[in-house]
Amino acid sequence: MNVYWIWFLFHAMPWVFAFVYLEGGITEWTWKLLGLSAFFILFFILPLIKQRPIASVSVLATNSIVAVITLFPVQQESFNPFLLLILSLLIAEAYYRLQAALASIVGGVSLLGILLSFLNSNPSFSSISFISLYFIFFFAAIILFKQTKNAHDDLFARYDALLSEYRELKRRLSTEEETVRQEERVLIGHEIHDSVGHKLTALLMQLEAFRLKSNQEDQGQVQSLKKLANDSLEETRSAVKMLKSHEVGGLHGILRLIRKLETESFIRIQFSVKHGAFTVPLSGEQSFVIFRSVQEALTNVMKHSYAREAEVVFEAPGRSVFRFEVSNPVINNHRYQEGFGLTSMRERLEKIGGQLQVQKTKERFLVRGLITLKDQGGNDDTNIIG
Repeated sequence: MNVYWIWFLFHAMPWVFAFVYLEGGITEWTWKLLGLSAFFILFFILPLIKQRPIASVSVLATNSIVAVITLFPVQQESFNPFLLLILSLLIAEAYYRLQAALASIVGGVSLLGILLSFLNSNPSFSSISFISLYFIFFFAAIILFKQTKNAHDDLFARYDALLSEYRELKRRLSTEEETVRQEERVLIGHEIHDSVGHKLTALLMQLEAFRLKSNQEDQGQVQSLKKLANDSLEETRSAVKMLKSHEVGGLHGILRLIRKLETESFIRIQFSVKHGAFTVPLSGEQSFVIFRSVQEALTNVMKHSYAREAEVVFEAPGRSVFRFEVSNPVINNHRYQEGFGLTSMRERLEKIGGQLQVQKTKERFLVRGLITLKDQGGNDDTNIIG
């Protein structure tokens, strides 16, 4: 949008000086103002058809004809020198937007219009020499610019292709690493299940056989040994189940997500932990909901924010609530509407007794979630996320 208004300013200034240079009565000025209006109507239409090269050529060539007709010298008027600037800008815009072959059509129409206008004003030899040298240097500069722009576009396309390939390679490598890691976890789980689990099961059977043969005085001790072996078997099964789990959640998963976004999507993330948030007791469901909520908030940053930076804050004031906050700078002032992602995030938090607050100011877009922590009871290590 800024480039468009720069082009508008460049086109408006020569027209102002061209009308200051004009002479004539009210009739001539009326027709010339109509021509000016037609010129800028076509100029405002041009951005709407910028993806259609043939239509863009037609509009630019028509604008050249309108400019020539509007400033054409009549009744022995002198040649308006600002017509050179107006047509030069149209030629430059054609070479900037279009391929060289199509832009040459606009250049040819503009040159023909300049030639007709110039010859109709009884030019001197010095004026002809100046116009000739002007267009020689102008087209030399245009050709050099087009070659440089083509080289830049080609280099940018190569860079974009390499960047896409690098990201694809990073994703593939990450997926392969995760697959290998999961296969190793499953293999370790099978080994634990087949060796330790089977031996503990055999131990329980032998203890039961020993209990049946033992005296009444040894029954309590045997029962205690059976309970210890059974608890060990249950913990082994739980460990095997955790090893086979594919889902990565909790604060550890959020750290992995942040690292992945920084390396793949070039998002700068500032991560802060306050008030002992890493050691606060969270249930498995709570940690997973926090992970999904932060993931959705960072995904929204990646999709909708042009700032490419975000701030993530975890805190647990008084160890009674756990609060997370994801914020990013606001570039535009468009109104936001909660979509499926934010609605799902709100439903997940409310399901576990939490709350979600979404706020947008002129400077930042803020997503804040809060979960009330219940008394977990005891020091069960499986509930500690750290």
